[in-house]
Amino acid sequence: ITLVIVFPYLPGSSSPAFQGLSIFFGVLVSLGSTSAVANVMSGIVITYTRGFKIGDRVRIADTEGDVIERSAFVTRIRTPKNEEVSVPNAMVMNNHIVNFSAQAKEAGVLLHTTVTIGYDVAWTLVHQLLCEAASATTHVLDEPAPFVLQTSLDDNYVAYELNAYIRNPSAKQQIASEMHAHIQDIFRTHHIEILSPHYRANRDGSAIAIPAADPDAT
Repeated sequence: ITLVIVFPYLPGSSSPAFQGLSIFFGVLVSLGSTSAVANVMSGIVITYTRGFKIGDRVRIADTEGDVIERSAFVTRIRTPKNEEVSVPNAMVMNNHIVNFSAQAKEAGVLLHTTVTIGYDVAWTLVHQLLCEAASATTHVLDEPAPFVLQTSLDDNYVAYELNAYIRNPSAKQQIASEMHAHIQDIFRTHHIEILSPHYRANRDGSAIAIPAADPDAT
């Protein structure tokens, strides 16, 4: 704005050469600032759409971590490995944003993991043991209670997905690691194999791979 106001008072501003040079530099600035302007406009849109705020745990494209700064041009994220990643605001706008912290304080955020167990183990027992492992894990909420989904019936095993609510998504890697340790301990105590990775065994067909009858069943 200052240059526009001052331009008519510059010596020689009315000459064709001066005007042509001004247009040339104006075009260069316009072309060179396209990405910068896009980042600034994206930063304004991000601010008013309230997709995330400072301190939130987010995933933008392939980057996951805590938002530590949001400037006019870039959004800075600190990853769980303590790496600082600067993501241009235009890239933030062009990718979907996963905000793990948005509902964490009120309803909690789901932490999930999958194990595969053979058909010879009763699914009710697997559900019970997985929920016990989740309940024994630090920072896992008692309410809402952990639950299990059977996500697939594969050739050699059943895939069980354990879901547990937590309120601190920034520590989900540590919580998941502890949960995995409890799952291994509980299944080892009950002499149940976790079939991940896959196991191969030769069978003679004389035994059937189904769980024993439940004495409490009617």
